[in-house]
Amino acid sequence: QVQLMESGGGLVQAGGSLRLSCTASGDTFCISAMGWYRQAPGKERELVAVVNNNGNTNYGDSVTGRFTASRDNAKNVVHLQMNNLKPEDTAVYYCYADMAIVQTRCVIREDYGRPYWGTGTLVTVAS
Repeated sequence: QVQLMESGGGLVQAGGSLRLSCTASGDTFCISAMGWYRQAPGKERELVAVVNNNGNTNYGDSVTGRFTASRDNAKNVVHLQMNNLKPEDTAVYYCYADMAIVQTRCVIREDYGRPYWGTGTLVTVAS
């Protein structure tokens, strides 16, 4: 009932910047948090940045100070501005949305309380 579409991935040199975007579509009213996770080969998926519906953002330790997430609730869009990219940032970046607004119309949904994921966009940082 909710679809997430990422864009903006690609190849960039170390020290450069990229801006990722994710747009949620479908029945988006019940989305609480939106943000980004990433997964590099051989590693677990890890938190990058998640923006709560009140605007507070939780960043992963490895990206704090370099990445900035921003959210446009009206447009159901979350961005990830990535600066000073490092080769270790190379990963597939997945958009995330949490179906968790505490209202009756949301709580009764079959998908309430579980995350949605985008299909991922590859970010490659060349040394």
